[in-house]
Amino acid sequence: MTEPATTAARESLGTRAARGAGATVGGQLLRMVIQVASVSVLARLLAPSDYGLFAMVAAIIGIGTILRDFGLSSAAIQAKRLSDRQRDILWWINSGIGLVLAIVVYFAAPLVALLYSEPALEPIARALAVTFLLNGMATQYRADLVRRMRFGPLAVIEVVVPAAALLGAIVAAMAGWGYWALVAQQVLQAVVFLVLLAAVARWLPGLPRRGTPMRGLLRFGWNLVATQLVNYAGNNLDSVIIGIRFGAVDLGIYNRGYQLLMVPLTQLRTPSTTVALPVLSRLNGDEQRYGAFLLRGQLALSWTLIAGLSIVVGAADPLTLLFLGEPWLAAAPILALLAVAGILQTLSYVGYWVYLSRGLTGDLFRYSMVSTGIRIACIVIGSQWGIVGVAAGFALAPALAWPLSLWWLSRRTAIPTRALFGGAARALALATVAAASAWGVVLATTALGLALQLLAAALTAAAVHLFAALVIPRVRRDLVEVIAIARMLPRKGVRP
Repeated sequence: MTEPATTAARESLGTRAARGAGATVGGQLLRMVIQVASVSVLARLLAPSDYGLFAMVAAIIGIGTILRDFGLSSAAIQAKRLSDRQRDILWWINSGIGLVLAIVVYFAAPLVALLYSEPALEPIARALAVTFLLNGMATQYRADLVRRMRFGPLAVIEVVVPAAALLGAIVAAMAGWGYWALVAQQVLQAVVFLVLLAAVARWLPGLPRRGTPMRGLLRFGWNLVATQLVNYAGNNLDSVIIGIRFGAVDLGIYNRGYQLLMVPLTQLRTPSTTVALPVLSRLNGDEQRYGAFLLRGQLALSWTLIAGLSIVVGAADPLTLLFLGEPWLAAAPILALLAVAGILQTLSYVGYWVYLSRGLTGDLFRYSMVSTGIRIACIVIGSQWGIVGVAAGFALAPALAWPLSLWWLSRRTAIPTRALFGGAARALALATVAAASAWGVVLATTALGLALQLLAAALTAAAVHLFAALVIPRVRRDLVEVIAIARMLPRKGVRP
């Protein structure tokens, strides 16, 4: 390929990545609004016990979501070449796994009820079983849209689906369905998601054919699903422990804090991987551009998500009162601690991109075994002090595991380790000062009302970041870089 052609190809990739980032982030912002609205509205229509019962089932059978995907969506996205035959076989595999899981969950529902000594959990589990089949059928349609970088249509779908599901849940809750409104929300979401994805993707799977090379895709998927299972166990142990030790009401309170923060946060972080994975996979072999993309990605996360989470840490009380209401105020310290966990988890996302884009799923699995062991130990120890102790353990775990991830990666592949650590240190320092300042302002403005408290907290956190940029040259260069990225998104390719 000639140099002009190479340059054009790079610009095309950058342009598609930038446009994809804009569409995906915009869509995820709307999804976050819908998620927060879901938590806020339904919290006023349902009781803590309703959420607790649903969360008990979700924590156990949610593992099926990982098994249903089997890592094959990421395998399809990162593959350099994927034939129609391979895509069709992947669809049948995911759909078959979904069917098997649906049958297993249906007949294992009494065991879920037995674990928590809650008979009401059996029909809930059986009703949710159908979602495994529906989501299994949708898996490769979504992967196909991501692989083709059709981020715009995908963003629209991922906004419409939860909005429709929320509307159905609100109607059901107002009709007095109780926890069945939450079940209906999940089933409706799975149905609409499958229909819209299939309609936009515009292909139907053909019958599997022998001789189609699948070993590499399946090996990638197996290593990834093993990692995801380990991470799932660590991420959901908190709910299981609370459900068994403290009951549905305490779990409902903890779950509302978790849903108010971690679910929207996941929706905001997902676009970064959705866009970064196909781009980084194509940059393999160009170490300079690969490393530059990583550093820019970390900066973007630091000045958006991490800066925003610092406000949540400092203003947890008014946020809880605003979105959940006074009966849920016990969730405020949980919200603050989970925001700390979110800051540290967000820093580790850049390492996750490296594991996937360079096919290091075996190393990711081994690292995840270690990090999950740390998380389990922290949560179990923290549970001695109730649900707040569980949240504290959840927050402490990534503080111990995240630096280990970068060290681990530095021994396996070429990454700008020192620069990544430096950028993370600056982000953490700014977030700490911003959170403390926001907390002080919240205390000083208690008499002004929730809206003004939150506005004051947000302005204070922003002022901390801007002041640091004015007086610290390295921070100023970071901000200039982030502004440059933001300006390029609508019209140019981001060229590391």
